Amino acid sequence: MDFSLIALTLVSCFVFSFFLHKQFFSAKTHNNKRVPEVAGAWPIIGHLHLLSGHQMPHKLFGHMAEKYGPIFRLKLSVNQVVIVSDPKRNPKIPKECFTTNDMAFANRPKSMASEILGYNCVIFGLAPYGPYRREIRKIVTTELLSARQITLFSHVREFEVKSAIKETYDYWVKNKSRNLNGVVHMEIKEWFGNLIMNIMIKMLFGVRYTGERSKAHKANRRFLEFMGAFLVADFLPYLRRLDIGGHEKAMKETAKEMDSLLEYCLAKHRRKRKLRGMKSGNEEDFMDVLLSICEDKDLFGFDADTVIKSTCMALQSVGTDPTNVTLTWTLSLQLNNYQALQKAQDELDAHVGKTRWVQESDIKNLVYLQAIVKEPLGLYPAAPLLLPHESIEDCVISGYNIPKGTHLLVNIWKFHYDPKIWPNPREFKPERFLTTHKDIDVRGNHFELIPFGSGRRMCPGVSLGLQVGLRLAVLLQGFEIKRPSDEPIDMSESFGLTILKASPLDVHLTPRLDSSLYK
Repeated sequence: MDFSLIALTLVSCFVFSFFLHKQFFSAKTHNNKRVPEVAGAWPIIGHLHLLSGHQMPHKLFGHMAEKYGPIFRLKLSVNQVVIVSDPKRNPKIPKECFTTNDMAFANRPKSMASEILGYNCVIFGLAPYGPYRREIRKIVTTELLSARQITLFSHVREFEVKSAIKETYDYWVKNKSRNLNGVVHMEIKEWFGNLIMNIMIKMLFGVRYTGERSKAHKANRRFLEFMGAFLVADFLPYLRRLDIGGHEKAMKETAKEMDSLLEYCLAKHRRKRKLRGMKSGNEEDFMDVLLSICEDKDLFGFDADTVIKSTCMALQSVGTDPTNVTLTWTLSLQLNNYQALQKAQDELDAHVGKTRWVQESDIKNLVYLQAIVKEPLGLYPAAPLLLPHESIEDCVISGYNIPKGTHLLVNIWKFHYDPKIWPNPREFKPERFLTTHKDIDVRGNHFELIPFGSGRRMCPGVSLGLQVGLRLAVLLQGFEIKRPSDEPIDMSESFGLTILKASPLDVHLTPRLDSSLYK
């Protein structure tokens, strides 16, 4: 027997098997590559203890990204949470999330807040991905948030803005004698909130808000605070019965308060429709539209009243608070940068003048004002952490395996503060949107600036959200606005799904137009 041939054959088989095994093992290892995990996980609770401090979650995750990279993982008890940030270091990651894997991340994780405050996830923004959510989003987009419908409601916005300006002027007339310079003191954050609330209530329910606005604002604010909170019961369900921190009790009180208002509006609309014999096509507001649609439509097993109330509640909350957030930060930034404020007023005087009020049709010509509105969407995005997504199937991001059921958080605050994308990102520089970044929009196509999200779970109210220009323009045109002192405006933030300015925004006002225009 030729032992040399046997030895050569064995060696050849061994080498072939070795390389085959290595190739197979390498491919398998690559396919099972896991997202880097943050150090410091504790038994049972994982990284939950890291979220118990006083640092804002988006800033905490931003600091983690400096150490762990543009994608990393937290273990929050039994839940795996992937955090995506810093697109400059790997610009493909956010694109993969919202394009390649858009369908894979189309779900929302269920939480105690979405159960209690969201009518057990019937509220369409929090509903699981499926036919119900698609149908309600289609109705909302077509009947309220389309360009056509927004134009049809322009008279509501203009009326409410003019009413707010008149009330402010009357307040100045009544109080100007208290100051030798004719200046009056006013808290403008509440002014913005009341104005936006009046507009949304009119569009949704067809009535002007006459109730206790501060109570409604607080209920909206609590709703969004709970939606943005990392609650122990969501990650350790067996502790829910203990109601640590009293969150469940507080949620139920808020849900009851908001539902009672919606139930009253719904009953009133039903009575009105019965008396008038209202038919499809004669609707006066969005609740009328929903009643017409839901009377004859398959709602995928959901109760019609619950669908109507949850949809209106979602639109009232997300249509009011984020806009208030944006306007408050916008004016705060201007008051800390008087040159920009003056430049915006000069533009208004040049393109509109001082003999008539600015209108929505003028906004397209006010390019500097538009740049001013874009700047706080990057510096102070209303929701710096987009609403969480949940993977409905296994997928791969940047070579990392993402198992089904993984929660995804996109930290757009980190996107917007990346100095490699935005030179001097912490500075208020509206001019960047007229020069170096003039082609970047906020409609989910440029991942450097996505304040409304992107993909199929993107906020459907982008066009309505960008209507803030008229409210700001009228205020700047009608009044000289100054800080109460030489001290800069306090820019501290409050916790919640949306990040509102924590302290009041106090200003000094004096009219800058002829008195006849305010009447």
